[in-house]
Amino acid sequence: MGNLKTEPALDRPDLLAAPVEAALKGWNRPGVEVAAIDAGLADTAAFCAAYDVRLDESANCVIVAGKREGVTRYAACLLLATTRADVNGVVRKHLNVRKLSFAPMDDAVALTGMEHGGITPIGLPAEWPVLIDPRVLEAASVVIGSGVRHGKLQIPGALAAELPRAEIVEGLAR
Repeated sequence: MGNLKTEPALDRPDLLAAPVEAALKGWNRPGVEVAAIDAGLADTAAFCAAYDVRLDESANCVIVAGKREGVTRYAACLLLATTRADVNGVVRKHLNVRKLSFAPMDDAVALTGMEHGGITPIGLPAEWPVLIDPRVLEAASVVIGSGVRHGKLQIPGALAAELPRAEIVEGLAR
């Protein structure tokens, strides 16, 4: 994909956050590759331009948080970089919270054990649902974070549906 040089993800634990490596060892699905990248180019637009990856081949994982009865509920949303999550509509209703927003970055980093700009749906806390826009599944493969800024994972799009706590949500992204 693009000009990324990929190799089997578990062959390069130095390119994975610890929770991502642990999850991949337990998940053991074929087709999960990793590539080293310049950490300064981890953000989607810069990454896609530098590595010749189309935005519709890149998927973002955003962490959202909302409260219900004093309990904070977290979830991950996985969507193509060409779209935006409908956080205040579809996602809020799906999580059954009154108000929903993007989780503060410090909270997301602390709770996931991953780096800002590298958060991925693989290796998230077990109780968090992973809400997936159907367009991700239609992609032959997508690039997602590896938990660290200096790596990216490439997975078959359909494989996202097999993530723990994965939920396919129509209308998740616009």
